[in-house]
Formats: sequence, structure tokens, C-alpha cells
Amino acid sequence: MPLSVGIVGLPNVGKSTLFNALTRAQHAAVANYPFCTIEPNKATVPVPDGRLEEVAAVCKPAQIIHATVDFYDIAGLVRGASKGEGLGNKFLANIREASALLHVVRCFEDGDVVHVEGSTDPLRDIGIIETELLLADLQALEKRIERVGKQARADKELRREVDAMELLRQHLDAGQSASTFPRAEADPILPALADLQLLTDKRMIFCANVGEKDITTGNAQVEQVRAHAAKTGADVVTISARMEADMAGLSEGERAEFLSSYGLQESGLDQTVRMAYHTLGLVSFFTGGPQEARAWTFRRGWRAPRAAGVIHTDFEKGFIRAEVIAFNDYIRLGGEAACRAAGVLRVEGKEYVVQDGDVMHFLFNV
Repeated sequence: MPLSVGIVGLPNVGKSTLFNALTRAQHAAVANYPFCTIEPNKATVPVPDGRLEEVAAVCKPAQIIHATVDFYDIAGLVRGASKGEGLGNKFLANIREASALLHVVRCFEDGDVVHVEGSTDPLRDIGIIETELLLADLQALEKRIERVGKQARADKELRREVDAMELLRQHLDAGQSASTFPRAEADPILPALADLQLLTDKRMIFCANVGEKDITTGNAQVEQVRAHAAKTGADVVTISARMEADMAGLSEGERAEFLSSYGLQESGLDQTVRMAYHTLGLVSFFTGGPQEARAWTFRRGWRAPRAAGVIHTDFEKGFIRAEVIAFNDYIRLGGEAACRAAGVLRVEGKEYVVQDGDVMHFLFNV
């Protein structure tokens, strides 16, 4: 399943610098002026997972295929974007399909990098972005109410949906995000939520962008971001986008040495992807053989047939059983044949809940 993260924030908070660093390629323009990113940028990068390298070391495949994450970088929003200020919110449509939003917040002081609001204030900046996302959702919802409302005059079920959307509109009008709007299974609002993909209904990750000197200790501004995020249960990752950009052209060995010099063990990319996985409840299973070793992303709690469908829909439709080896057993014993001989390869059926790190082989018939 694709994991996609939309990067949002004010101009000049480090969004494009972070994007360039995360993708290790200068796909987005970086300049010391607002709106330097005027087209949405997308990059697909591998998800770092040391376990996959260990699986590959055992099965010695022709190729290694990591799970991937798509990052979308759009133009910075400003106060009044919903009314057309700056570049407006015209690019928000490019991140409506994102799995989560990464809200980059400026938590550093630098007189050489202008701030569109004139000063650095994380809570004010967060409030501006949250308001603009809320207003964008409200506009999208109102358009749907107008469109569906005309059809609902002769359709009782659509009338129920329109009534539910009216309640949601009141909820948004009160300044509350769509994620806090109550809904239940078979709720008439669900079709609208699925179609609209409201931005304030997505999981949010706050990225506190600090200067290099604060990367290990943080600062008072980072604590403000953490306190705000705690109110909604959002995750927070602290990154120095400039430091990440400095690492973009380094080899793996040089990167490790660079990080070590700051007392760090993982890069901003590793932190961000790990946080995204945690936020969305995603984990990985592995397949390994002479052709390839591969990591597959699935949602924690999925049963075997649904996880098999990540590889191909036919695997889910025609699922028969799964051969499963725990990751530690696979590495300790040195592969499938040894695990089978030792009796640790298990045959699981349709009710098996796949575990993070399982090494799997699916049998199916269509």
C-alpha cells in the first residue's frame, strides 16, 4: 500500500529544503523568498529498514526492493490563502490524497531568512496553517452540499447524507477539525468524507525545524510545538533541514560519521518515515528468494488474506494459506529451508493476524 505524506507550512520555514534533503535530490527550488515553490513536487524514496538488508543477506537475491513513501511538497500557505492571498490554496488539491500531513514549523532564528509574518512564533504559525486547512475543507464541503443537495430532493438516502454534511459544516464553522467530528459505521457522512478527503481529517505530524545547535537538545519553541501537538495526540519530529541538506550528497559511511558527530543515530528521513509509520499504524512483512528480497507495507492488525492483497489482489481473492517465519527465526537459522527443518515455519490460515517483520510466502488459487 502506498504511503504518502504531504508537506505543508508557511513559506520560508524550510519545507523545500527538507524536501530536497529527504529525497537526496534537488527536486524543489530553494530560495530566500516566499513562494519559490510554485508547482507541487513529488518524490518517491525508499523506506530505510535494516531488517530487509538482513533478510537479503540470508537469501542472497538478485535485487532488494524497499517499501517506498511518496513526499509531496507544495507552495507555502499564508494568512488569507483561502481568500486568494499569496498563491492561495490552489495547490492543496495535490495533497488531498496524502495518507498524512507533515506540518513543518519554523523553530529557529535567522535574520538572513525572512519570515512572512515578521517574526518567529510557532504557535501563531501553526494557527495560521490550521485555519487555512479548515477553511479549505469548509469550501470543499459547501460545494458538495450544493451539488448533492439538488439530487437529494428526490432521494431519501442522499437527504440523510446532506443532513449529516450540514452537521459537519457547523462543526467546521465552530473551528473544529473534521477529525474530531463523530462518526460510526454505516454513518451517512462516510461517503462524503471518503470523497472529499478533508485535510483536517488526516493524521498530522509536526516537524519542528531547528538550527544545527538545537538538533539534540531542542529549544523553547520546540516545546511549544510539542505542547500543542499533545492536545490532539499528534506526533512531533525534530529535524534540522539545513543539516539534512548538508548530508544529501554524502555516502552512507560519511552520513553515519556526520550524524555521529552530532550524537545522532538516524537521519531526518529515518525519523520522518518511522514517525509516519507509527502515526498511521503501518508495519512491514518481508518476502525473500533468489529473485528478490522485498518489504511490503500493511496496516497493523490486518489478517493474512488482506496483507497478501498488498502484493496482488489475486493473492487476497484466492488466498489458501500462508507460510510464516518470524523474522528472528529466519535470521538466526539462516533461511527458509533451515526454518522448515527446525519446525519454526508455521502454516497459517485466513484468521492469522500478520506480525511486523514476518517473512511470508502466500499460496493462492484463482
